[in-house]
Parts: sequence; structure tokens; C-alpha cells
Amino acid sequence: MEIEAPIVGVTVYPDRARVTRRGSARLPAGEHRVRIAPLPLGLRRDSLRVGGRGAATVLGVDVTTWRQARSTDGQVRELEQRRRELADEVAEINDTYEIEVQRGQFLARLAERAGGTYARALAGGDADPPDVAAFADSMAGQLAESRSRRRDLVRRRTDLGEELAAVERHLDAANGKREPDRLAAEVTVSVDADDTDLDLELTYLIDGARWQPSYDLRLVDDTVNVTWYGLVSQDTGEDWPECVLQLSTARPAATTGVPELSPWYLDRFRSLPPKPAMPPAGYGAVPAPPNPGSAPAAAGGVARSAAPPPPAPVRESVAAVEQGVAAATYRPARPVAVPADGSAYRATIAVLDLPARLDHVTVPVRAAEAHLRATVRNTSTHTLLPGAAAVFHGADFVAATRLPVWAPGEETELALGVDDRVRVERKLDRRADTRATLGSTRRRDVEYRISVANHTPRPASVEVRDQLPVSRDDAVVVRETTLAPPPAERTELGELTWRLRLAPGESGEIVMGFRVELARGVELAGWRE
Repeated sequence: MEIEAPIVGVTVYPDRARVTRRGSARLPAGEHRVRIAPLPLGLRRDSLRVGGRGAATVLGVDVTTWRQARSTDGQVRELEQRRRELADEVAEINDTYEIEVQRGQFLARLAERAGGTYARALAGGDADPPDVAAFADSMAGQLAESRSRRRDLVRRRTDLGEELAAVERHLDAANGKREPDRLAAEVTVSVDADDTDLDLELTYLIDGARWQPSYDLRLVDDTVNVTWYGLVSQDTGEDWPECVLQLSTARPAATTGVPELSPWYLDRFRSLPPKPAMPPAGYGAVPAPPNPGSAPAAAGGVARSAAPPPPAPVRESVAAVEQGVAAATYRPARPVAVPADGSAYRATIAVLDLPARLDHVTVPVRAAEAHLRATVRNTSTHTLLPGAAAVFHGADFVAATRLPVWAPGEETELALGVDDRVRVERKLDRRADTRATLGSTRRRDVEYRISVANHTPRPASVEVRDQLPVSRDDAVVVRETTLAPPPAERTELGELTWRLRLAPGESGEIVMGFRVELARGVELAGWRE
């Protein structure tokens, strides 16, 4: 016997899903084969499990191919029926059009023969001119009506052809649901007593399903509001109705074994034989395609004064979480239906308010602008997975970024775009070159002045980054002459970092000077102003 077992729950993993179906039947005592169909072709047969409740014993479960002559999907059946109706209408119009063509040809031949007869009768005085005119008018009217009907038939045929093409496109889009061959689970059960109510639960894993995280990051004063979404999509061949939907961070496809070490060998370097020379481009060599340039990320706009918050902001439902040993499972508060169309359907997982430290970062040697930066600590119990994030200042979208794995207690930095209220200027204050003399070196002295002004209504911490040149030759010597104030950090590659604390309306200044000494006869390469 066959029972109906609709989908009652789905657990979605990052690369697959576990589907749960549930059905019931009343059976007499004895052994029975219960069929549950249709099931999608992509299910993993070794993952099929059967459970349930009732005074019965499951003796086994087999997966068989269930062949059907027509689709069981109601929408597909309606589209196929409409396609047949449209095809019949088009055929009927074609037949009517052919009849009108033949009628027009008959009227044209009749008018031609009658015209000759009337002409001879008029010449011999055997016909009245009014009668001839009436006949001519009648023939002309019938021909005009025939051509008008043909034009109407052509218009109707065009409209029906467009509708038929639209139906064909809908059927092509639903091709996965029109697949005539499906799988069926045949469960063999032994029932203990007559009139036993048996509840069967069928679970299986299926590929073609996935979920990925997405975030909205909204800066409000000194707090970053993080809204975590789960984007669920699937093309498994079966639609998921509104049911118990869960999102799991577990990865069942990953290996469960601990990686083993292999020996790490060192050996003498042995040069490889030279490669044969490539033929010139004119003799069949194909030039390598250029590397596509990466477009610079668009920087966000100016930070604006926040509007007063509404008296009663709306709240957003979040998912219930079940934390396991190595993974978490989230159950959205609202059921979400996910059709098998590959589109992403969004469910809210969590809404978090995380504390942030705001400062500005500027690299005036590259661009005279200050970037607003937020250093945010994850004070929640959630491990946020890597995913795309949209950054907002209040209601204004300012940037798109991507979050890495963000564990509880961990800090991460968020770039929040350029803040034009912090003005930065870097200019060359002094440059002096000395000519070479016999047995002496040449020298170049330069001094840069960096000014930073805070035009925001609150104190601002500004991190200024610049650099000194680094020599790669003993004949080129770089010496510091002025660093005022002294940098807070410096590296061996000449990178310098200052941290300025500026009150509203206050300005700060940094002076950086150095000297480059060149040995006699050495030309300098790599210089930039």
C-alpha cells in the first residue's frame, strides 16, 4: 500500500540537507509493504532511515524507482493542459484561415468571370447598369470581409503563439519537477495486532541544498548592530513547504579522521634542464591574456548626525539555538518555504548589539583622506561564520565587506568608509640637493609636514601612517633627520605610525624629514615625491 508522507522538517547544512517526512496508516496484523513516494532522485540511498511509533517492527527498507507517465506536480499538469488547449486553438485557427483563403480565391475567380459576362451583356444592351454596379459592390464587400477575417485570424494566431511560448518557458523552468522518474521507499513492517495505528518517519540526506550567512552591520553611536541572516537555497527537485527549518553549522562531508604527519625531507637543490625556447609570437605562439584588474572598493560617504530614535522601534524575531560539541543548529522563529528554484530565501538567525571603539586611519602618502574604523568585540555566545556583510551608518549604506570567522570574545576591524570631517594634508616643506665634489657623496634632504584637523563634534583618535625609504644598496644611505613627534610604532621596512588625539576643532601636525646619501657615480632609482 502507498501512504502520503509530506515533508515536516528540513535541516540544512552548508552543502546538503536532511529531509524528514512523516505519514500514518491503520494496518491489520501481519506483514505489509508500505510505499512512500515520490522521493527525489538525488537522495543518498545509504542515508535513508525509518523510524516511528506503533505496535510494529520494521523488517527492512528498499529504495526503488517509481515511474509515472505524467508529472504529479499540480502546476506542471495545469501548464501541460494549457499547452494542449493552445495547440488545439492554433490548429483550429490555421484551418479557418485556409478556408478563408480558399473562399477569397473563389470570390476573386467568380468576380473575374462575372465581369466578362456583364461586360458583354452591357455592350449588347442585355443588362442594366444598376444591376451590374450592385453585383460589383456585393463582390467587393464579400472580398473585403474575407480579408478582414483573415487579418483577425492572423492577430489571434500571433497572440496564441506568444502565450504558447510563455507556457513552454514556464514548463522549461519547472523541468526538475516534470521529471517522470522518481524514487520510492518501500518499508516492510510486521504489525502485531489488527487496526494498529502506525506512524512512520522517513529521513534522508540530499545534495543540491545549501545555506550561507549574510550580515547587516549598522553603526549607531558606539554600538554596531549585527543582524545575522541565513540564505537558504536548493535545487533538489522537490519543494520544501513551510515546515520545521533548521540551519546547522555541521559539515557532514568533512573528514572525521585526525590528519597524519608525513616526513619532512630537505635535499640539495638540483637545477632543472632548461626549457625549450618558445616560438615567437608571429609563428603560432598565443600571447597570454592580460590579468583582469581589480576594481577599487568604493568607499562610503560622510558620517551624518543620527536622527532621534523612534519611541518604540520594532523588534525582529531571532532563531533558537542549540549548541553542540562542535557545531550549532539554529531554528528560525518563522517557518520559511523554500522552492526548488535555486533562489536564496532569507531567515533571521540573530540580532546582536556589540560594543565598538571608533577611530580614524589615514595614509596621506597614498591619499589625503581619513577612513573611519570600528574595532568591534564579539560579546555574544555566537561564532559568526564567514560571509558577505553590508555596512550602514544609521540608514545610509556606506560599504560592502566580508566578515571572517568571528569567535566569541574576539575583536575584528570594520572599515566604515571615508569621513570628510577629518581633514588631512601632506606637503613637501623642504628639499635640498648638493652637487657631487671630488671624493664626496651627493645628498638629498627632504622634509614633509602632515596636518590633521578634527571637524567632528566629538574627540577623534587618528592613526597616521607614513614611511621612510629603505635602501637596498650600500651605496645608498638613508638617515633620519626629523621625526616630530616621535612615532608610536615603527618597523624594519621604514613604516611609521603616529596616534593623535584631537579635540573637536583641534589640529595636529607631524614633521618627517630624512636625508639620502649617494656614493660618487651612483644614480638613484625608486624615488618619489
